[in-house]
Amino acid sequence: MMNSPLLITSLIERSESYFPKKEIVSRSANRIHRLTYQEIGERVRALAHALERLGIQKGDRVGTFAWNHHRHLEAYFSIPSIGAILHTINIRLSAEHLAYIINHAEDKIILVDEELLPAIENIADQLRTVQTIIVMSDEIDVPSSKLQTLLNYEQLMEGADTTFPFVKDMGEEDAAGLCYTSGTTGKPKGVIYSHRGLVLHAMALSLADTSAVSESDVSMPVVPMFHANAWGMPHAATWTGAKQVLPGPFPTPAILAALMETENVTISAGVPTIWLGLLKELEQKKYQLDSLRGILCGGAAAPKGMIQAFESKYGIPFFHAYGMTETTPLALFSRLKSYQKQLPEAERLEVKSKQGMAVPGVEIKAVNENGNIKNDGEEMGELLIRGPWIADSYYKDERSEGSFRDGWLYTGDVVTIDEEGFVKIVDRTKDLIKSGGEWISSVDLENALMAHEAVYEAAVVSVPHVKWQERPVACVVLKEEYKAIVKQEDICKFLQPQFAKWWLPDTILFMDELPKTSVGKFLKTALREEVKKQLATKGNEGK
Repeated sequence: MMNSPLLITSLIERSESYFPKKEIVSRSANRIHRLTYQEIGERVRALAHALERLGIQKGDRVGTFAWNHHRHLEAYFSIPSIGAILHTINIRLSAEHLAYIINHAEDKIILVDEELLPAIENIADQLRTVQTIIVMSDEIDVPSSKLQTLLNYEQLMEGADTTFPFVKDMGEEDAAGLCYTSGTTGKPKGVIYSHRGLVLHAMALSLADTSAVSESDVSMPVVPMFHANAWGMPHAATWTGAKQVLPGPFPTPAILAALMETENVTISAGVPTIWLGLLKELEQKKYQLDSLRGILCGGAAAPKGMIQAFESKYGIPFFHAYGMTETTPLALFSRLKSYQKQLPEAERLEVKSKQGMAVPGVEIKAVNENGNIKNDGEEMGELLIRGPWIADSYYKDERSEGSFRDGWLYTGDVVTIDEEGFVKIVDRTKDLIKSGGEWISSVDLENALMAHEAVYEAAVVSVPHVKWQERPVACVVLKEEYKAIVKQEDICKFLQPQFAKWWLPDTILFMDELPKTSVGKFLKTALREEVKKQLATKGNEGK
């Protein structure tokens, strides 16, 4: 067989060659942009030329600090095309963590959206390696700023070569991308992605038994392009020639629904909080979303009630997926097997609520203190993953030893695996609740709470207990119309038939909102502190 390297450049070259007329729709703060793959290809090459003229060489890190739009897409391909490394920076990190990851990555250039520039200005005096900041904007003038090294993206592109040739002497194992974890339990950890890993991941995302991205699709990633490569959707869509819709800055549920309707979006991806917001929008206003053939949900377990609402009420297929920054991220995908489609609705929903099977190319197992767990859907263990797009270490980080051992990634997720091979996330190892020597799954309680018609959001955390070691406390956000009428006893009564008595939360705390991480997951560290404060005020902590 030919030794043909798998390179990110091959993805954009294919769309230039075979799909030059296909469209990328990009929303900015001011307007909707419509470009073809031919135009995007020319702009990718121009940016690559401009970055080379600014001194970027093979192995240099170039950061992006941006929303989902066409300029960010151009950077996705331009930076790796000259052998440099694309570092997508999470715009929602704290100032401390922003400065840390930019310095740790040793970024030389940062491409930043104009509306996000203040966040970089605030930490500019802490940045040790950044030489130039390029402002991405519809305008051609550099905005006023205290920073001295600003360039304008569009001005930079004007004088660059739109036929600039991509570097050909790269190896497929060369670094192409760099992402950092969201840092909920310490400083963020960096993960390097190779050209090979990203290309194989794009191929896996295009398989019929995963998300089946193809030329006929209209792909709209709501998951940010700074979060694990927008789950690989920009790569897969570009390679297959799918039309792309990039929703731009501050995408509200109304904006997302309108784009889905007007652009005939067929596939979209986001975390559960995004889809809860969209459901609320669909309840308030009618949209024509017949084009949607699938919504992908990851980042946290989707409540059964939400899955059922999308599929039964709105006729929109809903697919669970699972992954991490360390897995590029696709590792599991939940799609019913052919014979499972004949199951009763309740059983189908039970399967769809699981995180799914290992995608082709990925191996998994789960272990506990007794070794590998049985695939009986009952025994619990920590999920381990390995494969060609799974990281084998963190970037320049001594914490690698705790997560990578014996050729496996130890995910920290506690799971069961059923007879069909479907994985169900029971909890994070740090979020499991141990009460009286027995384990309680916060995820199972959260899913049950979310099935209550009055509940908008719910999270369960543990609190210390003098007798039982730990006990669960439920934190609930009610839908607006139920806030005056639903009481704690109503929620407790709803849960009682579903769980053993000792599983039931000791307290239901009603809140106006739940704290979330930078990628939309519930921030349980902050939630535990809030719960402690509220329980201390009530005088019943640990009793």
